[in-house]
Order: sequence, then structure tokens, then C-alpha cells
Amino acid sequence: MDFSEVTLSDEDRAFRDEVREFLASVVTDDVLRRDRETGDNFDEQVHLALGAAGYLERDWRAEADGGFTAVQRRIFELEVSRAHTPWFHWPTTAMVANAVDHFGSEELKAEVLPHVLAGRCRLCLGYTEPEGGSDIATCKTRAVRDGDGWIVNGSKMFTSNAHHAQYVYLVTNTDPNAPKHKSLTMFLLPLDSPGVEIQALRTVDGDRTNITYYSDVRVPDRYRIGPVNGGWGVLREALNAEHGTGERATDGLQKLAVMTEHALLLAEEVDRIAGTVGERLDDGSVAYRLGRSIARLEAALSTPEMFGRVAIAQTMRDITPELMDIGGTRSAVPEGLNAEYLFRLSLPTGIYGGTLDVFRNMIAQHALGLGRPNYTPGR
Repeated sequence: MDFSEVTLSDEDRAFRDEVREFLASVVTDDVLRRDRETGDNFDEQVHLALGAAGYLERDWRAEADGGFTAVQRRIFELEVSRAHTPWFHWPTTAMVANAVDHFGSEELKAEVLPHVLAGRCRLCLGYTEPEGGSDIATCKTRAVRDGDGWIVNGSKMFTSNAHHAQYVYLVTNTDPNAPKHKSLTMFLLPLDSPGVEIQALRTVDGDRTNITYYSDVRVPDRYRIGPVNGGWGVLREALNAEHGTGERATDGLQKLAVMTEHALLLAEEVDRIAGTVGERLDDGSVAYRLGRSIARLEAALSTPEMFGRVAIAQTMRDITPELMDIGGTRSAVPEGLNAEYLFRLSLPTGIYGGTLDVFRNMIAQHALGLGRPNYTPGR
């Protein structure tokens, strides 16, 4: 791994200062307070401002098509995170927009993409089902042909940002008699369709996600993404992006792993706790525990791809109790982005996009070549 420091050009420094000034003007204290109260991880006015300034489009497009350079993209990602921008749903929107761009009809692209890049349209994921867990291919939400369209019935869990989105990227089963990976069809279903119900669901960290219900929802065929029963091939690219298993850029400037934004919040809290312990560092126990937590965090922040996905979530779970104990009673009281909040955040961080056990199995099977796990009783 190359830990070389990147020397910014005058142009890159000017871009960094521009982004910092912009974010300082839109990510206000009121925005941050409201985001913590709602748990939405989204602010429409901030999102629209990012779209109007052209940042969303430049982040989505490749450099050859007018997007950020590799250095600018990394600067932008870091500054957005450092400003605590309510932002987590833009990567989801961008990921789905890529699927629309690659697999959608020209008509659908024209309807959706300009509004996405302007910030007026958001997209969310309809993957997990109440009884499906992390195995998306066991989908029971049915889409049945009806003339020139489809009728959809079913439900999805953890449809985060559905209450701020205009479309859901929905996995459906269009052939229940086929093998599970050959029965899926993807739709970009409009969420204002009759028969769609969005119900709030709070997670332990206070964030809001949703359960979405689909009751005889009619969706025209033009909202289908990719071939009928060919949804697994369409879905796989988005899953690779979400899991962090896609091919890495050779310039070394992309994010090391999914969820690094959460680890950067943890790094801020480690620095804050370290600045408050003062003379207590003379206590060998405090110094050892704090030093061990910092070493664990540094290792997690330096771990790439799906390995880093596991390392970040596990490290958050392991060291936030230590930080709360070192920081004393105040660290156990809900107060902004403190250790207590990060402890609660660590639990869903190890579930989003697949549980830690799922990722460990992926590492064992695909990276280490250990074969499929055997869950036979008694083994």
C-alpha cells in the first residue's frame, strides 16, 4: 500500500478552498441540528444547492465527461465528510443512476437523469425483504405482466430515504418457478404510484429508514431496468459498488472502503477524548487503552475494500465502549456526535449492505478460497 502524501497544485488548493467555503455556507448549525433530530441523513436544501452548484453532476460523471479529476474527487469526498454534510443518500442515488444510464431505455434516461444531477430527484434501494435478510435473491416481491405494464405486490425493509426519493430501484420476482438468480427483474418504480405505502422505521442510532409496501402497484414496462428475469446481472454491478468489491482505481486516490465516513467521525471523537484526558495519561491503563484504540482505528482506516468494510464496523463496535469509559460519564450521555452516539451507530454500520458475517463469508470464499460455509448442525 502506498501512503505517499499527495502534493496539491495551486488549482487543487483553490478547489479545496472553494468547496470548504461552499459547504460552510450551506451546512449550517441549524442543518446539523435538524439532521440529528430527524435522523434522515438528508437535507433537501443542501442537496439542491449541491446540484445547482454543479457538484452532483461533476461527482457522478467521469473525468473525461466533465467530472472531477481524481484529486478533486478525493478532496470533495473528504470535505463533505469533514463538514458532517447530510450526504449518505447521494452515493445511493448515484449508484442507481449509473444502473439507469447503463441498462435503462433512452426514454427513461431522459426522464430521470437530468433531474437527478440537478438534485431535484433522489433514488433509493428496494432490496431487503422482511424475511429475506441479506440474501436478495430470495426475493418474494412479485411483478406480474399485465398488458403493457406490470402489477407489483410485496414489501421491502430498510428502504432508506424513500420518504425523500422519487423512485425506488426495486428487485422483483417475475418467475417463481425459475432458479432464484434467474427469476429477478429490476424496476425503477415511481414512489408516487397508487398502492405504495412508506412507513417509518427507527434504528438504534436514531436514524430513520423505512418499510415500503406495494399493493397492486401498476408500473409501465418503460420503468423496467434490463431484461426480464435478467435482473441479477443488472443488480450485481450495484452490489459490487455497495460491497466495495469492484476493481480499484490504479491512482490510489479513491476511498479505501465503504463506510469510511463513519470511521472519520470516530477519528474526530478519538481526538476529542485524547484532548480531554490531560494528566490522566500518566495512568498507564488510560494511556494503554487510548493508544490501543488509536492503533485499531488507524489500522481500520488503512484497510481497503470489503476487508476495510469489516475492519471499520468491528473497530467502531470495539473501541467506542473504551472511549465512553475513558471519557467518563459525560461520554455516555447523548450529545451530538459523541462516543455514545457512535457506539449506537456502530451496530447498524455492521448491517448496512450486508452483515459482518456475510462479509466475512465473502472474504473467506472469494478472497481466501476457503469454499462455501458449512452450517450443518454439529459441525
